Amino acid sequence: MGVYSPPHKFIPNCGVMKRKCFLMKKCAIALATLCFATFAFAASGLEDTTARLQSAGVVMNEIMAAPDKGIPEEVLNAAKCIAVVPGMAKGGFIVGGEHGRGVVTCRTTRGWSAPAFISIGGGNFGFQAGAQSVDLIVLFMNDKGVQGLLSSKFELSGEASATAGPVGRHASAGTDWKMNTEALSYSRTKGLFVGVAVDGAKIQQDKDSTAAIYGSDVNFRKTLSGGVHAPASADSFLAAVNAAEKRTAQHATAEGK
Repeated sequence: MGVYSPPHKFIPNCGVMKRKCFLMKKCAIALATLCFATFAFAASGLEDTTARLQSAGVVMNEIMAAPDKGIPEEVLNAAKCIAVVPGMAKGGFIVGGEHGRGVVTCRTTRGWSAPAFISIGGGNFGFQAGAQSVDLIVLFMNDKGVQGLLSSKFELSGEASATAGPVGRHASAGTDWKMNTEALSYSRTKGLFVGVAVDGAKIQQDKDSTAAIYGSDVNFRKTLSGGVHAPASADSFLAAVNAAEKRTAQHATAEGK
């Protein structure tokens, strides 16, 4: 008879198991950190974009509160789209390389559209030297300018450059802002509101801000054509645009009496 040999007893390799457990914990921690960072980034993007909407509304309200030094009634009433870029420049010189994010709304058959989000940069801006913060407003005045804007990638250059807009309660009869003017632009810095020329700047959809507010990358043209419902966070901005238009209508009625 053979000698009985007991079955080999399996002794786990504790070192290998510990390493596996350690790696699994590291993966779990990394995944949790990534999820938290993604959530924090999304929350931050929503807060920043909401604040930009509110700032754009404040810019409109403050500029139109002084009609003798604001956008002329005739110009505002003729504008087909209004873009506001609050706090565009931070310590730059007059021209070159400035970048900003803003919001734009266009007239539709049902009133002003839900806001679309834009970024603007490059080109030359006639900003005041040494400006710490510049609010930029661009009005798109005719169908050609609007179609360029709706392409979601538009360059203000050549014939399509933004002309310095007139300032005051009324546009001077001698100005040619109605003649083939695709866009008029203004800046406000240190309380001074003036018309400024913008040439070579590129305007395109700000997809990050769009997703932050709407939850997805909604179509730029559809938004500005009135096919997207305005979110509650846009109420203050749209209210400011509507108030500016209403104020000009009231002034026109009072002057007509």
